[in-house]
Amino acid sequence: MKCAAITPEIHHYICEMFPAEDDFLRQLNVDSVQHGMPAISIAPEQLAFLQMLLRSLSAKYVLEIGSLAGYSAIGMARVLPEDGKVVAFEVNPKHAEFIHKKAVAAGVDHKIQLHVGDAKQLLQDFVPNFEFDFVFIDAEKTGYVRYLELSAPLVRKGGIICGDNTLAWGEIANGASADTTVQALQAFNRAMSTDDRLQSCLVPIADGMTLGTKFR
Repeated sequence: MKCAAITPEIHHYICEMFPAEDDFLRQLNVDSVQHGMPAISIAPEQLAFLQMLLRSLSAKYVLEIGSLAGYSAIGMARVLPEDGKVVAFEVNPKHAEFIHKKAVAAGVDHKIQLHVGDAKQLLQDFVPNFEFDFVFIDAEKTGYVRYLELSAPLVRKGGIICGDNTLAWGEIANGASADTTVQALQAFNRAMSTDDRLQSCLVPIADGMTLGTKFR
């Protein structure tokens, strides 16, 4: 088996060589903690990966389920065309207000359409007049399989569905885990790998991202 451990030095090298995070996004993370949000967001190297995917897809429409402070939504919106949209579902109204303010400050508020509430309920009645090029799932982990079920019909052929944290903090291969979050992520990976509409893989970047291209 060939693999290289990602040491702090290698991680620094990756982020320096292929930058996607700037001072604005770094400050956003600082400000979000000061506003009482958890100190979590996707890693800078994950943002670079997402931006590359969106450009390769010539993506115009992105669905984000779980936005927290808006780090990934703003980062993805930056590489969409001027008439593109990140349709973001965030359950917490205070977080959504923070996202809106930061999106305005970043100059991408016209590209981010916020929906406040439980995505599992809102998506049941959500009928856009377009198909999504990309779906990014990064909300509460026990809902991942349901988010997949609800979002897959909204994705165009050739589009991609992506779930974050799918290495489950190193516990994903632990079949004996009693942790419901780990079990939920294991179920999501199984659902992605067995969905006959998708060609899927798990990319071991940061805490893992499972991606599937919809081919039918």
